[in-house]
Amino acid sequence: MLTEHAKVMKALAAAGEITGRKKLQKMIYIAKKLDFPFYEKFDFHFYGPYSEELTCRVEELCALGFLHETKEKKSGYVQYRYTLTEAGEQFLRHYDWGMPGLDECMQVMNEQNARFLELVATVLYFEHLPKDEVKEKIALLKSKQRYTDEEIEEAYEYIEVLRSQCNKKARV
Repeated sequence: MLTEHAKVMKALAAAGEITGRKKLQKMIYIAKKLDFPFYEKFDFHFYGPYSEELTCRVEELCALGFLHETKEKKSGYVQYRYTLTEAGEQFLRHYDWGMPGLDECMQVMNEQNARFLELVATVLYFEHLPKDEVKEKIALLKSKQRYTDEEIEEAYEYIEVLRSQCNKKARV
């Protein structure tokens, strides 16, 4: 019971604090694409892969007092910060499953900004397509973000780094 909720909490605990709902969504999606056992369903939306299930889980965890959500007003919009509460930390102690490499991957991803993680998640969403088609999709679907070819290449390189780091940790 609440196993999927606990996985989200574990990811958040590993990151320490995640600033932004979009960033949280992208980090969980990327972790899922790196073969960590997250089972939320993601669809493509305005800001890339998005999961209504994940949004509901986060809301439920906040309502249960396991996550703390802080709202900050930033020049014209509200930004959210998520941290695990003490009750959340105590709850997580009851779950002892291995997700080797998750801590490191979440920490590394948390160092990136939401815009870059949105690009990485979008590349992963369309990874079944040839690279040229992925670039076309990004140009079409993400025209407001104005991603450059260099940024797209950087996203591909970043994905390879994550895969090698996370998979190596998972096999140890």
